[in-house]
Order: sequence, then C-alpha cells, then structure tokens
Amino acid sequence: MTQGADKSIVILVILLVLIGLTAVYSSTAVVPPGLQKGDAALDPMSQFVYLKKQGFTMLLGILALFVAYKIPLKFLRKLAIPLLLISLIGLLLVFTPMGITAGGARRWLRLWPSSFQPSELVKLSMVLFLAWFASTAFFNREKFFLFLIPIAVMAVFQLIFMLQPDFGAAMSLAILTLTLLFLAGARIRYLFYIALGALPVLVYLLMEPYRLKRIVTFLDPWKDPQGAGFQLTQSFIAFGSGGLQGVGLGESKQKLAFLPEVHTDFIFSLIGEELGFIGAAVVVTLFLMLFFRGFMIARKTEDPFAYYLATGISLMIAIQAIVNFAVVTGLAPTKGLPLPFISYGGSSLVVSLIAVGLLLNVSRYRTAKPTRGLMHIGGTAEDRGAEPSLASKTSQYALGRGYGQYRNRAASLRRSGRKQ
Repeated sequence: MTQGADKSIVILVILLVLIGLTAVYSSTAVVPPGLQKGDAALDPMSQFVYLKKQGFTMLLGILALFVAYKIPLKFLRKLAIPLLLISLIGLLLVFTPMGITAGGARRWLRLWPSSFQPSELVKLSMVLFLAWFASTAFFNREKFFLFLIPIAVMAVFQLIFMLQPDFGAAMSLAILTLTLLFLAGARIRYLFYIALGALPVLVYLLMEPYRLKRIVTFLDPWKDPQGAGFQLTQSFIAFGSGGLQGVGLGESKQKLAFLPEVHTDFIFSLIGEELGFIGAAVVVTLFLMLFFRGFMIARKTEDPFAYYLATGISLMIAIQAIVNFAVVTGLAPTKGLPLPFISYGGSSLVVSLIAVGLLLNVSRYRTAKPTRGLMHIGGTAEDRGAEPSLASKTSQYALGRGYGQYRNRAASLRRSGRKQ
C-alpha cells in the first residue's frame, strides 16, 4: 500500500538547502580582489558567481530528486550493481586526462558545466548495494565468507580513494559500511576481526607525515596558530566571535581571507559566527530531525530492501554531517568533508538530493497492519494471513538489529519445529 511522500523530510531538506544558499552567498559575496580567481576574477558581478553555480546545481539536484522519487523499488533494486560499477568507473576516470588535480589530490572529473567528485556517488552506490545484498535470500549473517563480500567491495573503493588520496572518504565509507552491516545482523566478532585486521593498515596510513602533522595539530592547534593550526584556530575565532546570537548575517570578519575554505568545508564556522550558537544549534537540530525521521521511515516499511536503503541513506547524511561538525569545532583532525545540503559544491548537493529522493520514495510504502501477522519479508500469503505469534516473538529483535536477524531468527524457529 502506498501513500504520499513524507512531508517532514521535504520541509527539513528545503530549510537546509535555503540555509546553504544563504551561507554560500554570505561567504563569497565579499572576496578581496587579490584572492579572486577564475570566473570570479572575470565577472563584474563576481559576488553572485558562486551563488549562481550553487543555484544551478540545486536545480539539477531537485530534478534528480524527482527522478529518484519516481523509480519503482523493484527496478531500483536491479540498479544496485550497475550503479556500483558506474561509480567504480568514475573513480578510475579521475586518473585519466578527464581528472582534475587540486590541492595535491586527484579527486574530480571534468564534466560540463563544472566538475564532479565520484567519491560522493560511491557512498550512495554502496548504500544501495548493501541494501540489495542484505535483503537477498542468500545473505546469512552466520557465514563469514558472505560477510566478506561487501567488505571486499568496500576495500576496492578504499584502495582507489587512497591513491587519489582521499583518506576522509575512505574512513566515512568504512563507518557507513560496517554500521549498516551491523544493523543487518552481522556478527559482532566478524566486525571485530575486520577492525583488528585493518588496524596495522590504519596505523601505517596515519604515520604519513602530512596526516601525522594534522593529528598533532588537532591535539594542540595553538602551538602553530600561523602555520599548521591556522585553519582550526581561525574556526575557533569564528565561533567565539559569534557568541550566542552572532555578529549578524553577512557581517562575518573571518570570511575576509582569514578562514580558508569558508564556503566549503568550514561553512559551519561561518554560520556559527554570523548566527551564533542559536543559528548553529538550529542547523544541528535540523540534521538530527532529518536522521530520526529517516530512521522512522525505515522502521515503518515492510520491505527489507527499503528498510536497509532508508537506514543507509539516513546514516550516510548523518555521518558526513557529524564528521564536518567535529572537524570545524576541533573534535576531530582537519579533513575536507562538505556539510550536506549547505557547503558549496555540486557533487555533494546533487548526490544528497538524490538520496533524499530515494528516502521519499521509501516513505510512500505503508507498513502492514500488526493484526495481519508477519511483516512481508519474503513471506508467503499464508504467512501474512497467519496468527502473529512468531512475529510477536521476534518483532523487537528485528527492530533492534534489522531485518537480517529477523529473517534468520524466524527461519531457525521454523527449523526447530515451532509453529505459528
């Protein structure tokens, strides 16, 4: 049974996108002439250059959102592996002449009318793949080799990320994958084995001089406020200047060549300075509401693929937002991850809006009534019409760890001779 799209999600995303457009304009409307480059240096209306690009990207994203919203879930399930392959090809293309190098990293593709960062698409593709994989009949949380399949897929993408290099994307993909596998019912000991095996690799990567320097700077940025700690200390100054109510919209001082990347990775610092603690708290609250609303949509759906898809999308957006908040407030080492819906950047905005379209797609499907028996998790008509004794025994178990454990628990009860 279907219903209309979740209006709460629509309202929350509209508010976040509007805040993003306002913050992007505020952070780029006044740029010292000496720092203007590219289009901003040639356009007499340079104060609107970034806003126009972000607005154009927003329109593309909204169009993509409607397409994602209209795709039937049955067809969407079939797109899981093809989209994963497209993402892999996109990542590899950055090493061809189509790739763009910036800041010592090669992470972007040159596409009209701008550039695109394939790593953003990889996260959504991985969510779609994991949702398909965890909802298939052959997935069994008891078998370690089945658990290794999505781990191997993740490892391939991480290897390419490290060649770019993009350590932040590799880490966020790992968190997203392992969390979703945990919710799908993967054994905790399997997750522990993977974490233990990855520990030497992680230590080796962190010993890279520039990464080690970031960690040392993160621990005490004031030791080198004019060097390695400059960006973080300027972010602290921005938040400190904002106080409770902020200095006023458009009145930021840190955006005047003091805080680097203020319109992208550190745009939350600008919000904290201009709108104060109140404005920053509103943004955090909107993301929290979006996450919990997405999680509630997942819990209400009767389809396992839709459940994992909604959960994965909610986690994808939440993880990226949390990491961005942690970086700009000094709770995590500096790493370039945009704030979804708000930071300047077409790749992040378009992919985030597509993800929202898929979430709204899932929200259209109603849950079966409890009196009808089992939730339809690959069950037969006889299951759906049976008494709900088996469902009542396993429903809390399913909601706590996902449909993967629910399905395996139900199967074990049937094998042991218990009857509904």
